[in-house]
Amino acid sequence: MVNRSATEAKTVAVRTIEMAKYTKTTFWLRFHTLSRLYVSFVFLPVILFSILSPSHAATGEYAIEQVKGNVYRFIDDRHRSLIVVGTHNILLVDTLNKPASVWLKSALEQRFHLPVKYVVYSHNHSDHIYGAEIFKSSNTTFIAHKLAYQDIVNTKAATVTPDITFTDKMQITLDDHEIELRYHGPNDGRGSISVLVLPEKVLFAADWIVIGRMPWQKLWSYDIQGVINSTQEVMQLDFDTFVGGHGNIGTKFEVGRYLNYMSQLYTAVIKSTLAGMTLEEMKKTIRLDEYKDLDFYEEWLPLNIEGVYKRLSEESGLGWRSN
Repeated sequence: MVNRSATEAKTVAVRTIEMAKYTKTTFWLRFHTLSRLYVSFVFLPVILFSILSPSHAATGEYAIEQVKGNVYRFIDDRHRSLIVVGTHNILLVDTLNKPASVWLKSALEQRFHLPVKYVVYSHNHSDHIYGAEIFKSSNTTFIAHKLAYQDIVNTKAATVTPDITFTDKMQITLDDHEIELRYHGPNDGRGSISVLVLPEKVLFAADWIVIGRMPWQKLWSYDIQGVINSTQEVMQLDFDTFVGGHGNIGTKFEVGRYLNYMSQLYTAVIKSTLAGMTLEEMKKTIRLDEYKDLDFYEEWLPLNIEGVYKRLSEESGLGWRSN
């Protein structure tokens, strides 16, 4: 005869042990699940922010934006080029670099299904005209100003040598578009030109006109008076939309505002130099605050002042010439 009390006590003890094991297992499962959920809720937004933040998204990414009608601009980080899409062919101003050109060629083929018939170099600087070999074919013509051509050949630049050059002005008919290339004299780089696209009335210039931000730091390679002269000339052209090799899309009014900034900066540095001020004194006293809305105004105004001062010293002897 089985002792019922002893058996029941043993059964209760076994069930108690099993329940403890079950409770412990359930606890750790729940803890593990909750921990994973906590990590997801806490760190997922951080991960997404790091992936989607502008600084990350801009790295290695490209875009084609419509400017007006059948005129587009290609964006590679802080560089821009111009695309004119005709009925049967495309004209491209500046190829930028090889990775950008590889992406752009594929994007143009997929989006427009048209060949690139003309590649125009805006000037001689390598950060605007490298990668052109990606577009090289028996049906593509490469065009540049004579001075840009000379520099490309003389310095053995690793890009496609232009097939056609011009001196003052050249007109290209691209299906239903007229594209006018003009040389306005020295401004930035060698053979730097403007490109006017009609009928859209869009003007492109690469380095010597910038909209939305200050001119680049110490104005390296700028001919300051040349930039002013060239910008005065383009203001006489019939355009209403401007696209630069850097910066924002702008209006003719904004190009005029850029001209005013460069003229006022140049005049202020000349007057200060003639008054006997040192460069450091100029950096502290020259202010052009009507332009403080421009990106990098505070950071680059002293650098702009230094750039003008050095150009005046190099080209005019101002600051060291005798009375």
